[in-house]
This record gives sequence, structure tokens and C-alpha cells, in this order.
Amino acid sequence: MAGAAFAQATTSQMDGLKLDSNQPIQIESDKLEIHDQEHKADFTGNVKVVQGKTTLQAGHMTVFYKAQSGDAQPNGAKAEAGAASISSGNADIDRIIVTDKVFLSSGTQTATADNGSFDMAQQLFVLKGEKVVLSDGPNVFTGCQLTVHMQTGQAQLDSCGGRVQIQLDPKSQKKN
Repeated sequence: MAGAAFAQATTSQMDGLKLDSNQPIQIESDKLEIHDQEHKADFTGNVKVVQGKTTLQAGHMTVFYKAQSGDAQPNGAKAEAGAASISSGNADIDRIIVTDKVFLSSGTQTATADNGSFDMAQQLFVLKGEKVVLSDGPNVFTGCQLTVHMQTGQAQLDSCGGRVQIQLDPKSQKKN
């Protein structure tokens, strides 16, 4: 069993990192630039995203959204590509890239990494870095890539070519 704890990859259930799409999203940053023609929005400086009990923080976040089908607006005016959808909160987000010290927290679970990406279609959140640390209360998992299936909370931590490291607190297993 001890050998399995230091494998090259480990899979775990991280229910705290499930995505709740019914909750509103609040985004804060020092600066926002919307690039209509590229269908993206750049949030720079102290980026903080809160949805329900989940918080994401990073130095920079780029949101890529899908182009709207049809340029016409209800009032007959021609829409700027994507600008109306981002400002109205109806953007069809394709993927999100976060960089510069990423921190993800939900309930008792936290994860830190150098950068990350979120694929909306596959509901996959991938954190990468020289040292990716996933904590669940007193239990700590360390590797180089954390892949979380946001709908199920299923998580996989991969090593950096060496081994994944796990530190478990036996007291955290008692639920009496």
C-alpha cells in the first residue's frame, strides 16, 4: 500500500472541486481588455473568480468565447463580435487560460500551480507547474499536473517524471 502512495499518478475523488453552473460568477481584476475580433477577454492583475463556494485566483486570466451566430441584434443594429455577449453575461465560453500563480479553493480543498486551463466542452480543469499541490484538509498531494473533471470531482495528479507524493493524516479518515 505504501508503494502505491508514491506512484507516478494518482486518482482521487475531489467533490469540493465540482463545478456548480447554477451559481452566478463574480470576476474581479485590476484590468480588463476585451478583444472583440479574437473573441477573448483578458483579465490582468489580482484576478479573482468566485462561483458558489469555489474561488480561483491568478495573476492573469484569458477567457476565449465562441463567436455569436448571426450579427443582428434585436434592435436591428449590427453587433460587435462578442462584445455584447461578454457585457451581457451571455458569453458562450469555449476555454479559459490562467497564469501567474494559480490558486483554486473550494471547501476544504485547495490547489496551487503555475498555470492552468479550463475546457468548457469537456468540463476539464488542468493545473500545471513545477510543483502542483492539492490539499484536502491536512492531506497533501504533490505532482506536476492535476486534471479535474469538474462535473464529477474526479481528479488525477501526474508526476514530474519522478513520483507523485502524498502525505495523509490518519485522523482525517475518522468520521465517527
